[in-house]
Amino acid sequence: MSRAIAICNQKGGVGKSTTAVNVGSCLAISGRRTLLIDLDPQGNATTACGIQRKNLEQDTYDVLVNNLPFQQAIRKTQIDLLDIIPASLNLAGAEPFLAQMDKRERELVLRTSCESAKNGYEFLLFDCPPSLGLLTVNALVAADSTIIPVQCEYLALEGLNTLLHAIDLVRQELNPSLRIGGIVLTMTDFRATLAREVAEEVKRFFRDLVFTTSIPRNIKLAEAPSFGKPICLYDPNSTGALAYHLLTQEVINKEIMEQR
Repeated sequence: MSRAIAICNQKGGVGKSTTAVNVGSCLAISGRRTLLIDLDPQGNATTACGIQRKNLEQDTYDVLVNNLPFQQAIRKTQIDLLDIIPASLNLAGAEPFLAQMDKRERELVLRTSCESAKNGYEFLLFDCPPSLGLLTVNALVAADSTIIPVQCEYLALEGLNTLLHAIDLVRQELNPSLRIGGIVLTMTDFRATLAREVAEEVKRFFRDLVFTTSIPRNIKLAEAPSFGKPICLYDPNSTGALAYHLLTQEVINKEIMEQR
């Protein structure tokens, strides 16, 4: 049985795409067939997987708006068991299109579309845009769980409460089985007092929802997307690569426990 995970936070620059690409890569390297669906018009996950957005013939926009079957939009990546449905700037046009649809139907488009893909993959990862619009809502409706990247700063905590409220609304109205798979602290530098204080506050409030593994600030992680590679290919011995391997193992363990 496949597991669908939405990686979301309406705040930008917190490491959503980095987490989506590198958790997806680590899942694939561990032998689990994984499909990454890029739902962000910026296409950062697409670029980080080495795919040129300007050369795309089909992308997520075509799946959501033109009813293109999932299988026709899937592209291979540099990692054998990791596939991606890429995104381009065209995807920015999906929000107004979905907004014109019937209220119940517009929030179910992604879930309906990805049903056919679930049999071929153990994990589906949705890389959400930095907003709580219809693309993110579609991901939450289609997902079994969420991973929430949180940067260690106070403004990130304020945004987190808003996101959790939105997840609760989706759970109540559209997807009762949706759960919070975990909160991951990103871009951490615990030499800074502020980072330590924010991390302690998050752990105190959210307890077991916070992953044990945090993702450090790491120059190799920052460089990897510009080379079109996940960190496990760009620098597999870096601290960023090790952190994402450990985080991925936590994700696997949680999802396996949830299936039992």
